Amino acid sequence: MKEIRGDETQLRFGFDFGVGREAISKYENGRSKVPADISKSIVEKFDDPKFALAVQHQYTGTGPIWLNGPNVDLHRCSVRDKTIEELQEAIDAIKKTSLSKPKEAISSYEKQKMLDMIEEAVEAQTALANFIAVMTDHMEISYTGVWMDHYKYLQKVGFIK
Repeated sequence: MKEIRGDETQLRFGFDFGVGREAISKYENGRSKVPADISKSIVEKFDDPKFALAVQHQYTGTGPIWLNGPNVDLHRCSVRDKTIEELQEAIDAIKKTSLSKPKEAISSYEKQKMLDMIEEAVEAQTALANFIAVMTDHMEISYTGVWMDHYKYLQKVGFIK
């Protein structure tokens, strides 16, 4: 949130969202969670993919997270290459894993292979989420707009109501 706020004061930033300076300080320092309605308003106003990923993670404790560690290269070409690598590993793991047996007939070895496959898929999902965030940011394409268009498509083809 501090990155989104930039040079604007906490007081002024909070005013835009109906909260006080103290609340903004608590959100930025991790002493309080940003309420869902305020998070949604910030995502809508700033359309920041990093913040959107952080909000998704904050509320569920699951899902992809913005990669910001010292070993991450966030140049779009590096992120693309890593995403392709992670996707290929997930595809390979999925292809190698038999899913035909009923749950009760799966050995502990086979269960471990399934867990490994799921972990590869999670790594691919994280890579894809970061790739989408990097590319929408770099190309100045609306992150939320991309998702809204996707949801409209899912509705159109009858995958969601």
